Amino acid sequence: MVTSDFSLIAGKIKPFLVMEILDRAKQLEESGKDIIHLEIGEPDFKTPEVARRAAIEAIEGGLTGYTHSLGLSSLRQAICHHYQKEHNVKITPERIIVSSGTSPLLLLTLATMINPGDEVILTNPSYACYPNFVVFLGGKCSFVDLDPETGFDFQAEKIKKSITNKTKAIIINSPSNPTGMVIKGEELEMLGQFGPKVISDEIYHGLVYEDKARTFLEFSDEATIINGFSKLYAMSGWRIGFAISDERRIRAMQKIQQNFFISASNFGQQAAMAALNNTEQFLPQMLKTYDQRRTLLLEELPKIGFKIHKTPTGAFYILADAREFCKSSYDFAFELLEKTGVAVTPGIDFGQNAEGFIRFSYTNSIERIKEAVLRLKDYLAKR
Repeated sequence: MVTSDFSLIAGKIKPFLVMEILDRAKQLEESGKDIIHLEIGEPDFKTPEVARRAAIEAIEGGLTGYTHSLGLSSLRQAICHHYQKEHNVKITPERIIVSSGTSPLLLLTLATMINPGDEVILTNPSYACYPNFVVFLGGKCSFVDLDPETGFDFQAEKIKKSITNKTKAIIINSPSNPTGMVIKGEELEMLGQFGPKVISDEIYHGLVYEDKARTFLEFSDEATIINGFSKLYAMSGWRIGFAISDERRIRAMQKIQQNFFISASNFGQQAAMAALNNTEQFLPQMLKTYDQRRTLLLEELPKIGFKIHKTPTGAFYILADAREFCKSSYDFAFELLEKTGVAVTPGIDFGQNAEGFIRFSYTNSIERIKEAVLRLKDYLAKR
């Protein structure tokens, strides 16, 4: 309840339901219950040793103060090299800003694009926090429903039909949270022709098990790309992300960052640079492990009643159809947590169009995933 001593915006921001699930799961663990975590989208791997070592050396060397508000020039140069190598896209360090994770960068980006009343197009479902960023800045969300029967595959034509003279931005995410789907190149190419600025969240780039994710920079030089080190490099707690855009927008974002966030940590940036420059040492085994877990869940979930309409090929999520079991994915997720000790995320967290679906995050060991499937199987058989 919001009273007169709270702002209106405080009452408009909705809770992040996966965190509500996690909070309850932690309570149950403290009481002695064994919980299998398939809810949180956080890698269960250690941050690569080369990154940890770089941070320790930076701290011991006294690199604990502010950096340039755009980020270390050496890290921005390394990001340029990465995009040239991976996507054959040429960018310059002046088009990059580094911040304390990707969430501040999305806020900075939208702050340079929208005024109160402007519209931002989002897919439904999409990452749970996107609408709150738009609402916080006084914007309005225009939701485009994706088809559950196609696995919520992205369709640019649906986006086109939703564009109005109030549309200032379109947010896309590939590979997608929560669906795990990867947007096809032809859909991205079509999207680049529509006019409104595109914000492409590419935080799950590299976590692809078939083919390859395409950066939107291949199709438009006017987009803003948001990426970071949390997912692919198992550095979620380090809070290091970056954005790529045109120099005018980066300058505007820089000024806001100087006031609100100052700069990302020096030693965190040193660790990120070390990880980026040494990916061949740890990524292949990590991807292989994720793919084994993905394959296991794709085989086992349908056997116990969860429908998977299309195979997800990216990130570390499966958004499975649970409408056979529930009308409220929120109630069902809490029921599974209390009755089986398996923590999952309700689809409603990601939009009304995902109601009745459950997101499984395979950021846990294959042994624990097998145990989770057995618990769910036994419970649902008796339910």
